[in-house]
Amino acid sequence: MSPTILNRLSYRELALRGLDQLPAFSPVLNHLMSSLADEDVSFAQLASVIERDSVLSGNVLRLVNSALYGRRGTVSSVRAAVSILGISRLRNFLLGLSVSKLFARVKPPQAFDMERFNTHSTAVAILADQLVQKLEASYPEGAFAAGLLHDLGRLMLAMTLPQEHAQIMEMRRETGRPIEECELELIETTHAELSAAALQRWGLPTPIHKAVLYHHRSGLDPGSAQSGVLALSAVIENADLIADAMGHWLEETDSRLAPMVGECFARLRVEPSAEAILSNLETELQAVRATV
Repeated sequence: MSPTILNRLSYRELALRGLDQLPAFSPVLNHLMSSLADEDVSFAQLASVIERDSVLSGNVLRLVNSALYGRRGTVSSVRAAVSILGISRLRNFLLGLSVSKLFARVKPPQAFDMERFNTHSTAVAILADQLVQKLEASYPEGAFAAGLLHDLGRLMLAMTLPQEHAQIMEMRRETGRPIEECELELIETTHAELSAAALQRWGLPTPIHKAVLYHHRSGLDPGSAQSGVLALSAVIENADLIADAMGHWLEETDSRLAPMVGECFARLRVEPSAEAILSNLETELQAVRATV
């Protein structure tokens, strides 16, 4: 359909139908999603959910016994693993693993590289989570989930509006214009708007879908006005650019248009931590890949 025929609401609603084409969430992922807003969730509660899934249990034990943690003895209990990893890291690992497995079952158009999408999303999540540990940011507990799902709208566009998605990518390659400008011109909505709408529909906490909504224009985020605290959208925006610059891009144009890695770290004033953050990125990516 021509962009002149469909209005903004029509395109948005058509793209949101992409949610219906995604495989169903596992009970564990549903529980983890809902626990993002629950600060009182206990080790025992999460462990009991994980223990119901033998595959997830095995992956948690494999992670805690991996070189990433350098433990001498072998941990054989899920509950012990949960206490060692901590709730935040466990949530992140299982969200990354579960969403990766979810995306692996999606069949988008041939031109859309699902493996790259998965790696890029995971890389942004890992980077965002590390960045909020080095600086004061709003809603840091949502950094991993926001990074993991920030580009969901790009997948939804590829699945439900493949012709328009291809036109957007072609316009961006030819002009070098920001992706949201191309999207607005052709379909009058953006992948960030679609991502945020999807996360809102799934019931994720408001700070997460707000961060996703503004992840290409964090300066417009109302939360950026909070003195002394970096908006979560700015964390996701810079994590996205760092991932692109490090080669974990979805489209090659993303990498070509990304600033130098050092520029992003300087903008956030975390240059001394850059080497450790990038090293941890590759280590944690390998840990996720080993279990997918």
